[in-house]
Amino acid sequence: MNDVWSRRLGWEAEAVYRARVRGCLLGGAIGDALGYPIEFDSLDRIRAAHGPRGVTGLVPDGDGVVGRVSDDTQMTLFTVEGLGQAHARERRKGIGGGAPRLVRWAYERWLETQRKPGPGVSATAAAPAGAPAHNSGAYAGPTGAPAHDSGTYAGPTGGLAAQAWLYARRAPGNACLSGLERDHVPDPMLALGPPGAVNPDSKGCGGVMRSAPFGLAPASEDFAFGLAARCAQMTHGHPTGYYAAGALAAMVVHLVAGESVESAVLRALRLLARYPGHEETAVALRRALDLADEGDPSAEKVERLGAGWIAEEALAIAVYCALAGPRVTDALLLSVNHSGDSDSTGAICGNLLGARYGDHGLPWEWLERVEGRAQIAALADDFATECARR
Repeated sequence: MNDVWSRRLGWEAEAVYRARVRGCLLGGAIGDALGYPIEFDSLDRIRAAHGPRGVTGLVPDGDGVVGRVSDDTQMTLFTVEGLGQAHARERRKGIGGGAPRLVRWAYERWLETQRKPGPGVSATAAAPAGAPAHNSGAYAGPTGAPAHDSGTYAGPTGGLAAQAWLYARRAPGNACLSGLERDHVPDPMLALGPPGAVNPDSKGCGGVMRSAPFGLAPASEDFAFGLAARCAQMTHGHPTGYYAAGALAAMVVHLVAGESVESAVLRALRLLARYPGHEETAVALRRALDLADEGDPSAEKVERLGAGWIAEEALAIAVYCALAGPRVTDALLLSVNHSGDSDSTGAICGNLLGARYGDHGLPWEWLERVEGRAQIAALADDFATECARR
């Protein structure tokens, strides 16, 4: 555990910590909302629709709604909830080690939001006559029955799962949906390096895009890296898929401590080098650093790093944009204006920038229009309060 957490924070340090927790979560939501309407669009199509600079702010999605967030923000928030519950358990009972199970239960609650029209409503409830079934394409798993309805769920209730706005299906990844059908909690004693038990060939960005909160909790970079990597294994078993998650968490640890983005990335690279099979992730991050050193940021340079559908590319694009953008707004726009997974790269870039500069460094004109802003800020404050308590 970091030295800063060996004693209660002073009020000034706690205020900075709160601002960075809020910044990380709200910044991720802004990046997500910027990228969600143009996810799946090519750069040429984005420019044809929005002008030569691409999107320059929040734009309506396919339903004409501005500011919506996707599964990236949804899963990030449930990660925060699970980690907060784990910290409270350790503080109250003196029992550690519960974070993987509590995070896994949190993801199961998120999965329910993808199956049901709202809290307290059965997934099989009939729709009104003439109305389409909610989430008619929802993944129901091999049994077709939600875990909560089947009586197998034994975790906490309420919290985010009681908030109706989160019951929305926003293009969740197949690996996340299929992986959570299996109640897998990785053994923390098993070494990282081999493929995980769930979706062992999957290195999609669904593991990394939800993992910034592991760096917000009171922990060392080593602990945050390992916990994020193992919790990513719940859905993404490829080593690159879970190493990218661990690397993001480690970066956030250092950003919250006040280090620069470049310093945080370099520290994460040194940590990665200790693990077998880290090369794909490390190479992608070094390419991002080298590209940022070239100056003159552009969408064409972003696309040299990939499209962001896979973990190491999503993380590298976010890192490049956070480093290359002269201002927070520039970096966020750079992170979404490309052919590929714009909401995920935007969300991760926003996580990094928010952890670095705090919520006061985020563009208010965008933040005020983000879906769930008040609820996200409240969750961030609750989490920061819990983590600052001993």
